Amino acid sequence: MRKKKRKNNVKYSTLLVIFSLFLFVLMIGRTLQLATSKEIDGTNLKELASKRTTRTETIKAKRGTIYSSNNDVLAQNISSYKLIAYLDPKRTTNKNKPQHVVDKEKTAEALAPILNMDKEEILKYLSKENVYQTEFGSHGKGLTELDKANIEKLNLPGIDFIESYKRYYPKGNFLSYTLGYALTNEDGNIDGKMGLELYYDKLLKGKDGKITYQKDLRGYKISGTKEYKEDAENGKDIYLTIDSNVQFFIEQALTKAKEEYGYEWFTMVVADAKTGKILGLSSNPNFDPNTRENITNYLDLNVSRPYEPGSTMKTFTYMAAMENGVYNGEETYKSGTYETKDGTVIGDWNRNGWGVISFDRGYALSSNIGVINIIERHMNAAMLRSYFRRLGFGKKTGIELPNEKAGQLNFKYETEIYNAGFGQGITTTPIQNIQAMTPLTNNGILLKPYLVEKIVDKETGEVIYKGKKKERDRLASTETINKMISLMSDTVNGIGNTGSGYRLPNGELIGKTGTAQIADGSGYLSGKEDIISSFSGVYPKSNPEIIIYASVSRPSNGSQKPISNAVKEVVTNIAKYYGKSVLETNPTEVITKYKMPSFINKTKDNAIVTLNNNGINNIVVIGNGTNVIKQYPNKKSTITNKDKVFIITDDSKDIPDIKGYSRSEAESLLKLMNYELVINGKGYVTDYIVENNKVTINLNPKFTE
Repeated sequence: MRKKKRKNNVKYSTLLVIFSLFLFVLMIGRTLQLATSKEIDGTNLKELASKRTTRTETIKAKRGTIYSSNNDVLAQNISSYKLIAYLDPKRTTNKNKPQHVVDKEKTAEALAPILNMDKEEILKYLSKENVYQTEFGSHGKGLTELDKANIEKLNLPGIDFIESYKRYYPKGNFLSYTLGYALTNEDGNIDGKMGLELYYDKLLKGKDGKITYQKDLRGYKISGTKEYKEDAENGKDIYLTIDSNVQFFIEQALTKAKEEYGYEWFTMVVADAKTGKILGLSSNPNFDPNTRENITNYLDLNVSRPYEPGSTMKTFTYMAAMENGVYNGEETYKSGTYETKDGTVIGDWNRNGWGVISFDRGYALSSNIGVINIIERHMNAAMLRSYFRRLGFGKKTGIELPNEKAGQLNFKYETEIYNAGFGQGITTTPIQNIQAMTPLTNNGILLKPYLVEKIVDKETGEVIYKGKKKERDRLASTETINKMISLMSDTVNGIGNTGSGYRLPNGELIGKTGTAQIADGSGYLSGKEDIISSFSGVYPKSNPEIIIYASVSRPSNGSQKPISNAVKEVVTNIAKYYGKSVLETNPTEVITKYKMPSFINKTKDNAIVTLNNNGINNIVVIGNGTNVIKQYPNKKSTITNKDKVFIITDDSKDIPDIKGYSRSEAESLLKLMNYELVINGKGYVTDYIVENNKVTINLNPKFTE
């Protein structure tokens, strides 16, 4: 019996040994698997270990700043703070220096006026149970530096701040649709949502960096360990072509028109006539990008919502006829009404007409029937459409703004063709109209409008992009330009013509008016106020500096006063800003033109006599030498008897007294003499400093009124 029991013990012992060996083998196998495998049960062991011993923090890139051409800040990042309160008593290790909220009643009462909250509402946040910390809803977010400072003065235990950044627009409603806005998302990133902020979002945003380091059990960096750091790339700064003063003139005029007359909306764009730079543009109603409370429309009317332009298109129809060699301004027609082959009766705005008049006279009176007769007698749809397209209608200009629309040029049948000729049945945008006017101010060449002067890397100062004049196509001959300038001048300055409400005393503002009926999908509305009034013009006509396009929808009582007064106000202010007057010029004064020859290597006496004989008497001679080595204006430049001519001789050392010179005169002379320039302000030279080869000149507007 005893032997049997012993055999059983041996048997059980053997099984135990075998089982133990099996478990040991399993453990060894598992260990080898863990040691050699990258993943176990779908988990990356290396990543898991790394997460437990390392921490990666994001280094936020700072969004770029947007400036005007005057270096005024238009959009920037500012610090924003979120208020938090620590509620867990375990944070406090020294009773004399509490690190959590001790007196909730006192804390709520002190914070209430700063956060603009009721004490009881704050107490609800402070009375939460089993939480480490709490926030204070929307009232506790987006706090300013001043709010933070006021709260810190209270010395409340357990109160702290989390810093972030938000987008700020120092000038409020100023240039709002162009700038657009950017918002801080849940991750703390600022995203562009509209306007330039959206168009250049990636460039402005930059690229976040990161820092990775080894941490201890409490999450702090372990001293002496290596860290990996990838620096953030801050966003680029954008400098616009917008002149803050011109923009202010526009904003002011549109607001004044709203207060005095009323309208549905009003847009205005001012561009540099020689380069295509946009100096100012606005649409009203506008909004404050900081709050966006007033925003009623998310489309920029200047680029994103085409509409029927009306009679301002007659300028381009007339240009098309001239460039096709079929225009004769003295040719006559009977004004009033015209019946098309399909029985449609089209009328002038004065349906009784003005009798038999010439095409030139028809332009000044804004006669629809004049346009119809030009097209019917001498043109066709293809000629008209082709010229409109070459001017840029029916396609995007490519200006640096999002959601630009192309408009449409759909006209095929007789009535549609005639309507297109005077701006009905087709749609355009204000920025397209600005572009289409540039051949008249740039020797016949179409210019691309642009809004960005330069883009700068703020870290290095490197200019990574520079906007520049971009010529697209030659679309007008000298004859066409001169004729259109004459017609536009007659429209504004002639007696009884449609643009007479825009006349300035000096007669230098010229242009074309337009009035389009508003379409409702099935036809045109017939109410007195159901119109869009427009003006497309140039100033000054003798040497264009700006192009201006304005349009107003549903002006109160259908009045033209809102738009004509606003345009005149803006042009007058710009003229003063540029140091010029809009007073009446001497009506007996004759302005003559002269094409400059080359006086280089000729005697200064020869140059003076030649200029005097051609009516040019405003001559500035630099130096006491005999021969001419430099001149301004250059050979083949066309000048008038009102312009200065600079003659530099072979013995020129010192600059003359340039006080009272205009900016362009001073700049031209000093560059001719190879001086480095620093220019402050606009207008006329009030004083200047010469330091070695550098001249600093200060300018101020000079008013003669």
